[in-house]
Amino acid sequence: MSDGATSGRKRSAKSRSPVSGLEIDVLREAGEWESGTEETVRRAAEHAFVVTRGDDAAELCIVLADDELVTKLNKAYRGKDGPTNVLSFPAADMPDTGVPEEAFKRSVPLLGDVVLARETIAREAVAQRKSFANHLSHLTVHGVLHLLGHDHLEDTEAEDMEDLERDILEDLGIPDPYATERTGH
Repeated sequence: MSDGATSGRKRSAKSRSPVSGLEIDVLREAGEWESGTEETVRRAAEHAFVVTRGDDAAELCIVLADDELVTKLNKAYRGKDGPTNVLSFPAADMPDTGVPEEAFKRSVPLLGDVVLARETIAREAVAQRKSFANHLSHLTVHGVLHLLGHDHLEDTEAEDMEDLERDILEDLGIPDPYATERTGH
C-alpha cells in the first residue's frame, strides 16, 4: 500500500513526531473525510506508538479510505466480503513483491499501513453513541497496535489489547470505548 501511486491520491506532508521518532504519512485515498482528520489520526497513532515503543524511530502510513476500497482490500487480503472499520498491514507480513529485499532497506523501519473506512466508522459511531473523532481515534490506536504486534485472537490477548487501548485513549481524553459493551447501553 505504501509504495504505489494511485491517481486521485492526496498525500499529506509526512510528519515526524516532535516527541517520538515516529514518522507518519497520511493518504486521503477515498471517501469524504472532514478537515482535521489527519491531525486526529496522527495524534492517536503517535500516542499509541509512544506508549508502546517510546522514542524509537519508525514510519507508518495511515490510509483514509471508503467502504468500497476497504471491501476490495478485505476480500483480497482476508478473504472476507464487505467492509470493516480498520485494516492493518504490518510491513513484516506484506506479501513478497519479487523486488530484492535490499530495495526496501531504510534507515527508519517501516511498521506498515493502517487503512480506515470512512462510512463504516461513521455508522458505528452513531450506533455506539460515540463521537466520530473518538471512534476514529480508537480505531487508529487499534490499527497501530496491530502493526506493533498486538492481537486479539485469544481471550487473554484481547483483554490485554483492550486494556492498552483504554490506557492510551484515556491519556488522549477519550472515554473507554468498551464501556457501552460491558453495560449493554
